[in-house]
Amino acid sequence: MHWPTPTLLVCGFLGLTSPAFAEKIVLRVGHFPNVTHAQGVIAHGLSREGKGWFEQRLGPDVEVQWFVYNAGPSAMEAIFTGALDITYVGPNPAINAHLRSRGEEIRIVAGACSGGAALVVQSDGRIRTDADFRGRRVGTPQLGNTQDVAARAWLASKGFRVTMTGGDVLVVPTANPDQLAMFQKGDLDAVWTVEPWVTRLALEAKGRVYLEEGALWPQTGGRYVTTHLVSSVRFLKQQPALLKRWIAAHVELTQWINQHADEAKQILNAEIKAETTKALPRETLDGAWRRLELTHDPVRASLLKSAEDAHRAGLLREKPDLSRIYDLKLLNEVLRDKSLAEIP
Repeated sequence: MHWPTPTLLVCGFLGLTSPAFAEKIVLRVGHFPNVTHAQGVIAHGLSREGKGWFEQRLGPDVEVQWFVYNAGPSAMEAIFTGALDITYVGPNPAINAHLRSRGEEIRIVAGACSGGAALVVQSDGRIRTDADFRGRRVGTPQLGNTQDVAARAWLASKGFRVTMTGGDVLVVPTANPDQLAMFQKGDLDAVWTVEPWVTRLALEAKGRVYLEEGALWPQTGGRYVTTHLVSSVRFLKQQPALLKRWIAAHVELTQWINQHADEAKQILNAEIKAETTKALPRETLDGAWRRLELTHDPVRASLLKSAEDAHRAGLLREKPDLSRIYDLKLLNEVLRDKSLAEIP
């Protein structure tokens, strides 16, 4: 394997003076078993094999404990209760958690993934133009999640009236596995979702990609956030040196994955199988991978617009104040150390 040599850390950071007397610092980290959480999944897999990416870079006095979640709200609840210190999570759960805690509990400290979402339609010709969406049923993964907000905003931009229960187009929030089954039976005319479900809809249900979501983001060059690295405010304040080391290793891992895609995909798929009992078919994984960009950039502008769209769609009662949701100071320190461009 092409592993870059990790930087050795001096024992004694965070006030510990001797490894002989130091208790291990336990760092609790969450992720989803999904390709859009690739850094977390791959690092968890390497940890399972005794080759921990983060463990090697954090030093022998840090113990990393991994936790797997299947929904953003669950991961955010774990942050609130102190069961997690940091987690990989999608943008809308982060927004909702930030607003729910009045800006007191979580901070986005780095990006992880951009892209991966698309609008897929039935290939039988029932939808050929934007006007054909009138009277149709469009599936999204969850009410108020990132793709649900994007679908409602796009439909509204085309002049359709969309309500929670109907309107000109019926948006049907449905879990991704159920979406696939309903789409295969023809009960959904279209689905707005994220990888690997976009590729699964195309391969397994013969769907046709009608719109790549990147086409809706000219202001960011087609980039939009799919996954963030989020820290609890408590951990950020109490352990900034440790969090900075994590962010540095996260940036390095992102670079390594982008430079060694084939090897990275093998590790990722083995860990997905370990966590879910089923690996992704190679064709599905390759298709999903091409639609994603793994990046440390949180693509801030896309999050802010998504929050505004959620407010306009009635999914957020008040106009969201996200002035404190980002804390990129440590990320920019890492990027300066590595002579990489800082994030404004």
